[in-house]
Formats: sequence, structure tokens, C-alpha cells
Amino acid sequence: MLLAGCSGGGSDDGGRAASKERASDALPAPDNPRHNVPAPAPDGAQGEQDGARRDIAPEPGPADLLSTFALDVDTASYGFARRTLGQGRLPDPSTVRPEEFVNSFRQDYPKPDGDGFSVTVDGARTRADGWSLVRVGLATRPEAERSERPPAALTFVIDISGSMAETGRLDLVRKSLGVMTDQLRDDDSVALVTFSDRAETVLPMTRIGDSRDRVHAAVDKLRPTSSTNVEAGIITGYETAVRGLREGATNRVVLLSDALANTGDTSADGILRRVEEARRTHGLTLFGVGVGSDYGDALMERLADRGDGHTTYVADEEDAREVFCERLPANIDLRARDAKAQVSFDPDTVERFRLIGYDNRRVADDDFRDDRVDGGEVGPGHTVTALYAVRTKPGAGGLVATVRVRWLDPDSRAPDEASADVGVDALDRPLSESDSGLQVAATAAYFAEDLRTAYDPLPGAPAPAELERHAAALAFTTGDKAVTDLANSIRRANELRGRAP
Repeated sequence: MLLAGCSGGGSDDGGRAASKERASDALPAPDNPRHNVPAPAPDGAQGEQDGARRDIAPEPGPADLLSTFALDVDTASYGFARRTLGQGRLPDPSTVRPEEFVNSFRQDYPKPDGDGFSVTVDGARTRADGWSLVRVGLATRPEAERSERPPAALTFVIDISGSMAETGRLDLVRKSLGVMTDQLRDDDSVALVTFSDRAETVLPMTRIGDSRDRVHAAVDKLRPTSSTNVEAGIITGYETAVRGLREGATNRVVLLSDALANTGDTSADGILRRVEEARRTHGLTLFGVGVGSDYGDALMERLADRGDGHTTYVADEEDAREVFCERLPANIDLRARDAKAQVSFDPDTVERFRLIGYDNRRVADDDFRDDRVDGGEVGPGHTVTALYAVRTKPGAGGLVATVRVRWLDPDSRAPDEASADVGVDALDRPLSESDSGLQVAATAAYFAEDLRTAYDPLPGAPAPAELERHAAALAFTTGDKAVTDLANSIRRANELRGRAP
């Protein structure tokens, strides 16, 4: 296999995480001017205009100033945007979700001792008058050993329709599945379902044990055929998963597809009903892996959301190695179910705020502690970052916000919570002097918002050419390949729009 050679055992944060940790260790003290990457100067007038956005809390704000959302560890939006830009096209703004750009970059938050989350809150000043960025950072404990996780029972639902014949689709899926098969333990189980105009179970739930070669042989035979009946694939996939349910195992459906449905029930609602029913009845979660230059982003995201899972996008073999080798435990196991965060801003300190992204993950404030309301599923070794643009009142001091995260234990479903506060003093530094993780998160958020709309930037957002220079400087100082990829994507977007650096 071209992707062979993965290290044995679960990795803490994957290759990018390790790279980021090394880069962070190498950063000199903030008072070294060579490494104080200058934050681009904002347009003051624009910052004032941004304060009137309809999605920023109006003035005066409500007494509680609450913001509640379900956690999201998806990264597909950023991966697909990078692929699209690399092919010389700007991504469709509707496929750009800022939180998925931000969460594509690993952060070095402290890890909790058990299941659930650590909570870290910090921030920095932007140069827009009175505006700061507040970072909410959550982290789960990684797997210490490969043998630590429970056995997995995985049903792969594989798109073999004609559209998957394009290079970088079914060929990449075969390689990815080969990597996954080599990384699974002997006590794990695998089933394979293929779909085109119809669906077929080509391998029932099978213990890896001495059947590893049998799984490889089934994968190697996958070839593209005709049209794309996602509905048939989902129905047969979940039926196969239910027949192969294993007590005490992580039972998950893994959908690998370009999600371009054109046969059967092509409406999202019909397919979503099937997914939600299987989730409620059998506790099956869905992991969606997207491929292809034309990709049904909206359908894949909704399938994963309704199936209590998450999505990622695989553009090449390097992506496949990270998803199916380095990040295997995080993609199939769970540390927390139905996780939600609630941020309570202090009305004596905060004038306005805006949550960046999470548009389709908002939760009613009163539902934060209603455990019947769906949240997000988070695996081991994940970090979740949410950024807020916050305008504080002139001269205000003291508390800015209290962050709470609530989740259900993945086994007992008992609820638990963790919390942390952040005060005005913690925001009293320029963004250019904050740690590299916050600067990278801010750069990713600014980039995503620029791709969504060129006329309504965040308060304090740099001009696109300035953002490009700032990203290039960050890539140099961190030495992180993931940040270099981000800088290159910003440069390509500017080139496509004819913006001079």
C-alpha cells in the first residue's frame, strides 16, 4: 500500500499536533521583536461599521448576554476549500464554515485526566476600537495506548458510482481503507457496503483477527460503476451495522463519498430521517469522509450532524494518512456525547459580542442543560476552539465571561460540566503578542470570513493583502507545515481575486 508505514499505537494529536508542539517550543519570548508578527492595522471606520452587524448582539445587550452552541470538530469545509483553491477556483461561500477552518489547527490546551473536557479561555486586543478576540479552548484526553480504547465495529459505506472514477476519489478511498485496515486491532470488526444505483453488502461484519487479508481483498476489488444512490447506501449500511452490532464496542458507520446524490431519494430530508432513526434506536454514530473536486458538502455535513458524528475531507494521501492512521482513535471512539458550550458575558463589562461561525450549531440558551437536546460528539485527543469578537465597555474591568461546557459520559450517559472564567486583564495584550495558537486561529477565522463575504469583515480584520503577509510570517516563525498550507491558500485566494500583496 502507498500509505503504509504508519506508526503503531494511537497518537496524541496526530502529525500536525506534534509539528505544532515543536513549533511552539521553538518560539522565542514575546519581547523578541523578530518574532512579534505585526498584526495588520484595521480600518477604524470599518470596525465601527462592523459593530452594527445584525449577528452582533445589539446595544444595549440582553441582561444575560448568553451564547450557546453544540461542539463541532468537523474540518471538511477547510479541506475542501484548500482543494478548490489549489485547482484555481474560489470555494462557494455557502461551503465555508469558519469554525471548521479554525478547528483544522491543533491547539496545545491542557488535557483533562479523565473523560470530558479541560476548559481554557484567553484572548487579545484587536486594533478595532474596543474590540478583542476571546478564545474558548476545549480539549479531551488522548488515548495513551492503542489498546486503551474499546474494540470498534465499523461499517464502511463506500460510494462506487461513476463520479468516483475521477482521480483522487475511489482510488484514494481504496488506499485510505487499506491504511485503516492495517491500523485496526485483531479484536476490531469491519463490514463493507458499496453503493451506486443500488447497494450491496460485500462483506458482513467480520472480526479482523486472521481475516485482515480478506478485508484487503474486498477493498482492492472496489471499482466505479454507475449513478449515485446515497439513500440506498445509507439504508443498507445502517441495516448491515445493526446486524453486526457488538455489545461493549464502538459501533460506527463510516461513509466515504463525494455525496453527489442523483438516484433514489436525493432529498436530504429523506436520507436524514434514516440516519436519525438509526442513531436514536441503536446509538450508531456517523463519520463522513468527503472526496472529490465536486463534493456534496451540504449533504455530508447534514448527514453527520443528524447522525451524531463528524466530517472531514481527504484531498490526497497525506490527508488520508492523518485521518486513518494518525487520528484513528479520535475518529472512531468517543470521550463525550451531546457536548454543548455556553458562554455568559458580563453585562457590566461587555457591550457586544459575536460568535464566529457555528451558524448551524446554535442551541437555545434554555436548552443548555436539557440533555434531550442534541449536542456534538467528541473523540479522544480532540481540541475544539470557538472565537468571539467582543466589544468591552470603555474603562470596564473585572469579569468578561464565564464558559461552561456540558456533556454526557459516552458509556453511562451521566451528565457532567466544567467551567472557566476570563477577565479584562487577560485580554490586555495585542493580538500580535499573543501565543502562536491564537494568532493562527485568528488568521484562519479572518480568512474564512473573507471567503464568505468580501464586504462585511470582522471587527479589526486585516485587509486581504495584509492577512497574506501576516500568515506568511506566522508560517516562518512557527515552522508548521499546516500554517504554511494556510498561508498558501490565502495567497491563492488573493491571486484569484486579483489582489496585490
